[in-house]
Amino acid sequence: MKKLGKAVVLSLILMALVGLARKTPLTYVDQRHQNTTGGDLDVVKEIHNLRVKVQRVLDTIAAQMPATTQRYLPTVYVVTPTYQRLEQIPEITRLGQTLMNVPKVHWIVAEDANTTNPEMVKYLQFTGIPYTYLLTPMPEEYKKRTGVPKPRGVANRNGGMDWIRMHATEGVMYFADDDNTYDIRIFEEMRYTKRVSMFPVGLVTHFGLSTPVVKDGNFVEWYDGWVAGRKFPVDMAGFAVSVQFLLSVPSAKMPFQPGYEETGFLSSLFIKPQDLEFVADNCTKIYVWHTKTQKNQRSSRMILDPKYDGTNLRQLQTHMTISDN
Repeated sequence: MKKLGKAVVLSLILMALVGLARKTPLTYVDQRHQNTTGGDLDVVKEIHNLRVKVQRVLDTIAAQMPATTQRYLPTVYVVTPTYQRLEQIPEITRLGQTLMNVPKVHWIVAEDANTTNPEMVKYLQFTGIPYTYLLTPMPEEYKKRTGVPKPRGVANRNGGMDWIRMHATEGVMYFADDDNTYDIRIFEEMRYTKRVSMFPVGLVTHFGLSTPVVKDGNFVEWYDGWVAGRKFPVDMAGFAVSVQFLLSVPSAKMPFQPGYEETGFLSSLFIKPQDLEFVADNCTKIYVWHTKTQKNQRSSRMILDPKYDGTNLRQLQTHMTISDN
């Protein structure tokens, strides 16, 4: 019998460790240890923190292993709503470059459009990331509204959830807007979500932060600059949902109600704040930021000058939106 190569042996060991980790709850929830107090409780927390650190190491190794090994990781389904604008491809590029460094991810890009965007499809193909491209236009009844905010991104996210319900059985779902900034560690934090995990989001409202307030592993209250009577005053980028849990609540949807999309969706899952899983070291680390890209003006018509005929500018022009005057 031929000797097994080092990579094969490492793969087998990793597969065994990942299999063990998947059977072990990763998120410390004090409810599970209601009868544990004092020193015993500290031990439980230390064990939990150690498991989380071990899992991060395993996921880092997995990213460098063959695809046959990565398949044992739970899939992270990233749902990204988008719409055509000058900044669309640059922002999708930034997010794509992040996801290219995340193992076992499936990118669901849902565009608010009625026709396919060739530039979008071309970039998605370039990344090499397993992806699904959906056309999910905003319903006309909301698009025609004037003088009031429109529920942007709702049809896109609901469309992504519908696709997951039809094609997925395990893993975790995450709403990742294309204008945010993500540390790849956030995807490993959420990968083993049992029901709903939460984590801080930076640069949100004048508070500069949106997060659950956690003390000794327990939920205390919310810290967010716009509570407005919401049961879950959180940012869209601040939570992830287990696919299995999502499938167990077929009626869960995001409402077409501007400003209340997050709380409406989480409420439809019939989850309680006390049942949430607080990741990112018990919500002490920030791995995602609600950044905003400055709106840009259309490009000058200078590029249309005939003197540029036959030069590279004619090709670059196809990627630009030229001003009308």
